Amino acid sequence: MDSNYSAIPRGSHVELQLQNEPQDFRSQQKSLLSDDGNRVIYPKVADEFDDLNDDGDDDDDDDDVNVDVDLDDYTLVQGKPNTGSGISGAVFNLTTSIIGAGIMALPAAMKVLGVVLGIFMIILIGILSEMSVEMLIRYAVSCKARSYGEVVQIAMGRTAKVLSEICIIVNNAGVLIVYLIIMGDVMSGSVRHLGVFDQWLGHGFWDHRKLLILAVVVVFLAPLCVLNRIDSLSMTSAASVALAVVFVAVCFAVAFIKLVEGKIDSPRMSPDLGSKMAIWDLIVVIPVMTNAYVCHFNIQPIYNELEGRSPQKMNRVGRITTALCVVVYASTAISGYLLFGEDTEGDVLTNFDRDLGIRFSTALNYIVRVGYILHLVLVFPVIHFSLRQTVDSLVFEGSAPLTESRKRSFALTVILLVLIYVGSTMIPNIWTAFKFTGATTAVSLGFTFPALIALRLSRQDESLRVSGLFSQVHGKSAMVQLCIDTLPFNAFQGNCDRLLGI
Repeated sequence: MDSNYSAIPRGSHVELQLQNEPQDFRSQQKSLLSDDGNRVIYPKVADEFDDLNDDGDDDDDDDDVNVDVDLDDYTLVQGKPNTGSGISGAVFNLTTSIIGAGIMALPAAMKVLGVVLGIFMIILIGILSEMSVEMLIRYAVSCKARSYGEVVQIAMGRTAKVLSEICIIVNNAGVLIVYLIIMGDVMSGSVRHLGVFDQWLGHGFWDHRKLLILAVVVVFLAPLCVLNRIDSLSMTSAASVALAVVFVAVCFAVAFIKLVEGKIDSPRMSPDLGSKMAIWDLIVVIPVMTNAYVCHFNIQPIYNELEGRSPQKMNRVGRITTALCVVVYASTAISGYLLFGEDTEGDVLTNFDRDLGIRFSTALNYIVRVGYILHLVLVFPVIHFSLRQTVDSLVFEGSAPLTESRKRSFALTVILLVLIYVGSTMIPNIWTAFKFTGATTAVSLGFTFPALIALRLSRQDESLRVSGLFSQVHGKSAMVQLCIDTLPFNAFQGNCDRLLGI
């Protein structure tokens, strides 16, 4: 007979969505129609519908969970394969989110902790961070959250969501301010250190730190920050990771050469507990190291644009990234501390204005400093992306996505860059910034919120399981009673066995 409907290719999936009801993040279980006509309810993302219909047996449809819904209340949306960045692109973007200015403070942290405890803390915090990332991925996918704030709202309500978004804004803005401070220190110099331009060209207008930072923001950072998709930054992220590896390789090679030549003093293996100031430094250094692994605000954007995305695939991205970051961090912390010892600055990059005591010392100094400045220039837009998305979600809640509003995206980019630039001219050094963000926003985003999300949503899942089991048992009991009341005794056993699937 005639029909206005067209056939759907076998092997695809469809999603049934309510037409006239607002979205409620607390009840995102949707009715799905598979290619064999079975309807199921399952809190999974659309990309995993095929797995839901594979019940692992060859029986008929007795095990399917039927749902009493009115199909006229739903619109039919055919699923399409997700396209985006691959695993390598996601690893580069996530690694770039982690390896930024925090790496510059790790040699100073190693100086406080000693080599043994320092390496142990780098590995331990990396493992804990990876565990929290996997928890965040699991529950964000199960409730179909598109951002960090959404999964927090599903678990703990709107107030917690607003608080988490404020933490992301403070953390990311603080990190970007630190980037500009480092660029100013390296290029135009500071009170105790010469800048690259001073060594190259002598004194000039580039000694004006604020003017130099402004030129970098306008000429290099602004064009990258106006991009609307994070997978557009995959190539720049790959370049930034390569530059970070160059920085680590040079530091490690110089430290190894000096160690072989006997030009390095024996490092301290354990922390110094001989004074109150040393104990206070030991307490303060933990938030600084915690800050170095925070990337959780970028998990959802990277996952959303991952090709063929699934929790297992994203977990693989997270594990590769964590392993890479642990190696980079440990190598940097050890080599930086070995090179400069007790003279290691909070920003170790500023230490590279002196003679390293080996051949080609001047050239290696320039490679390290200029290379890492380029690294920060390429990292900056990745962190800015999450900052802009979070500000938009907080201020323009309910509006169209930012990718659909070029004017709003451009205006937010300009406003945020202006505020970050002003902040970079007011905060004295990066150690102060890291102590504040590491003890407050970084630990909240990286550990507190993911743990609370897992705690709350795991309880809800357990309640749903118990409720579902009760309903199933109650339904079968009702069928047994119906058999007893309506069927002759001779037919009772056979009919009930068929109904109950015994």
